[in-house]
Amino acid sequence: MGRRRRRARPGRASGVVTKDGERSRGTDFIDWTFDDITPAAYDVRARLELMDRLGVWAHIIYPNTAGFGGQRFGAIADPTLKLLCATLYNDAMAELQEASGQRLFPMGLIPWWDIDASVNEVRRMHALGLRGVNTTSDPQEAGLPDFSDRAWDPLWETCAGLDMPVNFHIGAAHDSLSWFGSSPWPGLGPDQKLAVGSAMMYLTNARVLANFIYSGVLERHPRLKIVSVESGIGWIPFFLEALEHQLGETTPGSMDYLTLSPAEYFRRQIHACFWFENDDIAHTIDRVGPENVLFETDFPHPTCLYPDSLDIVGAAVSQLAPGVVRGVMQDNAARLYKLPLPS
Repeated sequence: MGRRRRRARPGRASGVVTKDGERSRGTDFIDWTFDDITPAAYDVRARLELMDRLGVWAHIIYPNTAGFGGQRFGAIADPTLKLLCATLYNDAMAELQEASGQRLFPMGLIPWWDIDASVNEVRRMHALGLRGVNTTSDPQEAGLPDFSDRAWDPLWETCAGLDMPVNFHIGAAHDSLSWFGSSPWPGLGPDQKLAVGSAMMYLTNARVLANFIYSGVLERHPRLKIVSVESGIGWIPFFLEALEHQLGETTPGSMDYLTLSPAEYFRRQIHACFWFENDDIAHTIDRVGPENVLFETDFPHPTCLYPDSLDIVGAAVSQLAPGVVRGVMQDNAARLYKLPLPS
């Protein structure tokens, strides 16, 4: 008997805004296809028209189908095809950026399953005009060294030397999207599971930041920039304080290779994004670092602020000094990603 052919699955939309521009709540979006969602989720012209209506000049773009860290490409068995997936994706993203008139800025995907290929692809991305890279947080889950290993030093040196920030989107680990089934209790309904799972995903980047700080990667590569994407910022002051406390709990001398405190490494090299947070946000931003915070809308995902993103964030940032508002809403991202601003 011949092999049974695997049934093709329809493309998932990964968006909660309908083709009529209405925002859907709950879990209905999970079964949507591209026929169900707003063209602004996939069409450049429609996206720019929406951004103009909402008062947003530029968006940083992250992948969906390939996984938030490109981890799904790693499951392809054929090494040539696997690399081709990454390079063709980056070619398409460079074309998208150009077609947008330098208003949409996709983060390129590195072929993380091959360190030498990753270094070469970062150089090629930079030549294409892309402004940063996106990757899985856990290559060790696919049999590679983890990011603390010096085998990755050429990648960090290249990213630092070319001013290409390394972005870690929540859900970028191979198993992190199991949140829907593992974080919530089994007895909860679909909507409750989505709410619990989404909130828990914000915290998954805490381990990424801890490992980058404690491993010495940031110490060895002081120009390397790391971005924690879609994670929020309220947990960061507590977590940095916890990392500082734990330093004092280790064996004396075991971390003498670190010359800065966790908070100092963060201020020097790490950025993080917020969108819905409001309570005492001025104090949080001050503790995280006014130059380390970026605003995001998360369009068109389930937790996005659409269609009221600027109204919602406007109430939050009204607590801030004008210079801090400008930094959080524009200048920090423009500096980090080398974005052209309208005159």
